[in-house]
Formats: sequence, structure tokens, C-alpha cells
Amino acid sequence: MAGIDRDTPIPSEIKLHQKSRMLEISYESGESFKLDFEYLRVYTPSAEARGHGPGQETLQTGKRNVEIERVEPVGTYALRFVFSDGHDSGLYSWDLLYNLGAHHDELWQAYLEQIEGQGLSRDIDTTSRPAAGGSCGHHH
Repeated sequence: MAGIDRDTPIPSEIKLHQKSRMLEISYESGESFKLDFEYLRVYTPSAEARGHGPGQETLQTGKRNVEIERVEPVGTYALRFVFSDGHDSGLYSWDLLYNLGAHHDELWQAYLEQIEGQGLSRDIDTTSRPAAGGSCGHHH
């Protein structure tokens, strides 16, 4: 596991904006990032999505309307997001969150290119197992 680099900025404030589906992270330095839930969800660090080595990642699809239901602190080094699609196994360490913020544009672009390259969709979820109970609501 990656340790926490002493230089990793620790957020001074974290706000969940449910309406705009944004997580706002502010740092004492005055820096702040707004990361949308979909972006956080597709870049989940969970083993299930990342695989156990390069090339084993599962591209996360159909997450355009995913919500973060709550954020739970994990020790003093990470956050766990509980997503509306039932995903809650990703631990987002401070350095990961900072990287996701600092490199948002290139990472998001890379994701869009992967989705397109594989003929997949941000609206059709091909990765999550159907929820128990067989309901797959949320059709607008």
C-alpha cells in the first residue's frame, strides 16, 4: 500500500454538493478542486475495479448519474465514499484525491477516450452486478 507522503496536502474542508453532484475539496494553501461524483466513481481505487496489476482494470461504465450518498473518514489518511450504485470499497487516500484534483482534465480525457475506444457508454452500466432484488430503477 502506498504510504502517505509527508508533502501530500491534507484537505482543510470537504463539501458534498448533492445537487450538482460535486465533491469540493479545499486546502489551507487556498487551492481547491471540484470533482464530480462520476469522475470519482470511475477512478475508484478499489481492487474490484483496478484489478491486481496493470491491464487488469475494469473500465467503469454507466456512471453518469451516480451519487455519493455519504463520505466516511478512514483513519486520518483516507475517505470512503458510499455510492448510490452500492459501490463502497474504494479508499481514497489524500494523495489520490489530490492527484485526481490536480490531473483532473487529463484523467477525465483518458477515461472518455477509453470509453469511446471500447464502444462503451457513460449511460449504460456494464460493470456493476444488478442489485439484489432485481430493481434497476432510475430510468428518466
